Amino acid sequence: MSESLLAHTAAPAGAAAPWVALVGNPNCGKTALFNALTGSRQHVANYPGVTVERKVGRSMTPGGRELRLIDLPGTYALRARSPDEAVTRDVVLGRLKGEVAPDLLLLVADATNLRPALRLALELKDAGRPILLALNMMDIARHRGFRIDLDRLSRELGVAVVESVAVRRQGTDALLARLDGMLADLPPPGPVTWQEGAAGNVRAAQREADRILAACVAAPADPSSGTRRIDAVLLHPVLGLIILLAVLFLMFQAVFAWATPAMDAIDAGFSALGGLTDAMLPESGALGLLRSFIHDGLIGGVGSVLVFLPQILVLFLFILLLEDFGYMARAAFLMDRIMGGAGLHGRSFIPLLSSFACAIPGIMATRVIDSRHDRLATILVAPLMTCSARIPVYTLIIAAFVPNRPVGEGALAWVNLQGLVMFGLYAAGIASALLVSFVIKKVLWRQHATEPFMLQLPDYKLPSARNLAIGLWQRALVFMRRAGTTILSMMVLIWFLSSVPRPPEGATEPAIEYSFAAMIGRAVEPVLSPVGFNWQISMALIPGMAAREVAVASLGTVYSVAGGEDDSAGLGQALAGKWSLATALAFLAWYVFAPQCAATLGVIRRETGSRRWMLVSFGYMLALAYLAAFATYQIAVLLGAG
Repeated sequence: MSESLLAHTAAPAGAAAPWVALVGNPNCGKTALFNALTGSRQHVANYPGVTVERKVGRSMTPGGRELRLIDLPGTYALRARSPDEAVTRDVVLGRLKGEVAPDLLLLVADATNLRPALRLALELKDAGRPILLALNMMDIARHRGFRIDLDRLSRELGVAVVESVAVRRQGTDALLARLDGMLADLPPPGPVTWQEGAAGNVRAAQREADRILAACVAAPADPSSGTRRIDAVLLHPVLGLIILLAVLFLMFQAVFAWATPAMDAIDAGFSALGGLTDAMLPESGALGLLRSFIHDGLIGGVGSVLVFLPQILVLFLFILLLEDFGYMARAAFLMDRIMGGAGLHGRSFIPLLSSFACAIPGIMATRVIDSRHDRLATILVAPLMTCSARIPVYTLIIAAFVPNRPVGEGALAWVNLQGLVMFGLYAAGIASALLVSFVIKKVLWRQHATEPFMLQLPDYKLPSARNLAIGLWQRALVFMRRAGTTILSMMVLIWFLSSVPRPPEGATEPAIEYSFAAMIGRAVEPVLSPVGFNWQISMALIPGMAAREVAVASLGTVYSVAGGEDDSAGLGQALAGKWSLATALAFLAWYVFAPQCAATLGVIRRETGSRRWMLVSFGYMLALAYLAAFATYQIAVLLGAG
């Protein structure tokens, strides 16, 4: 499903599936409705020439009509102040290069908070496109006592109105039936009369929206009392921060504890696959080379990365739960004072927290920050947050060198030492991001004042199991696709460098000692020996810049090709036998600041529109990685860990 909106032409009715664009305010349930309508028939890409994520999917109406749907970034108005809002405006108005205006606009509104959606509806009417207003979360609205006169609301707005409940079965049946009816007899596109108005026009539109709201919606006397009671605890300046830290701590503990059974199963599967390969292929001759490629290059390389998929999914599960529950915006509010002290805007928290999963969507999420200086500062420090690509590195070293035991007894018995070290590494990434942003603010933009932080807090709601499942499945596919493309190709290269040329006759050292990999590693080793890295580590760091997980896969391939006693042992056991504790700690310190992957550098260049900031980001992180690893190694040696 790789077609573009370019494929949409003014064909006769029924010749091509019509395009329906989902528009709405942030946190209105738009993406949940998109997932409910499209299920697994969707894909994620970027708009042509713009690093803004677009979700495109297909759906089928009860009348058998196929729809192509596009989930536009959330916005409060067509007067765009950030890049993602500009994309929504330009797609709606047919202005975005390479895109054609949709046939119909599906305006998704939170039925419990209609005020901002009504003003947006009044603006969208001037776009000249048919509009269907979907009142989402109607089950919650009724439970809270809201009474909405749908017929009058439709008359007042001059648009069709329908109810929907995205998280329930048959919750979209009425919506699809209404779409079927509207699309069966679409009028020709009307003239686009929207123009960015003055502030007075905006106030007039809001007054009209308030009038319609008062006429059509009867709200309960105290609609948000439950939300306020919860917020009194979660937004408390002291208790709220303690709860936030506890949630984050639980998340990092779960990364180790919950994922272990699945990791053991995957590891056992790859070990059995490696044993089957060894049993079927001889050790010498041409087939011996094939055996080495399959066992050492593919199974030893890619398998050493795929085993960490359960931990990555546990991390994503927590992030998706926090987003769906409505807590993510509260966390941003709590962190505003801390972020402001470090020179960052409060809105920077959500992009930085998203960077725990991957720096790329985190950097793209900075589009919600209006100020260019604040957005640029957030982009520069986002890669310092500990992304999921670092999890394989951290887990490998922690499991090999940190005992798997509780830190204490009684109340502390549930706190695992390995999880505590993982939490410390994440905390180091957060602290370094805040410190670097403070330096950027003081050195580069001393005269720039941070704008006040204003954020609409969504109501709390129970997460949808369907949305969680779709989100986790999409992220698992992304990780496995990465393992099957970038990591696999790098492993083929690493295996070749580790296996060629073959050792001379009478050689007594392992074959890898005579390979190109050893030559390259030893050429780089003098630069990295002060930080305690041997030639194998030096060799792994180079391809690791393509993707951080490749460093683990490279070590797996190098030590697997090396053979010897460690050939049948796990990679962690091999490292524990060959590295000192000082080297392991320096390796962890390096990866706290390790230069981001090539894909992240590309996104930084596209988001900033400048190669300069991409080079600045790579350069300062490389310098910090070297200095941190050097200091850690030298101090550890002085303390007797060398």
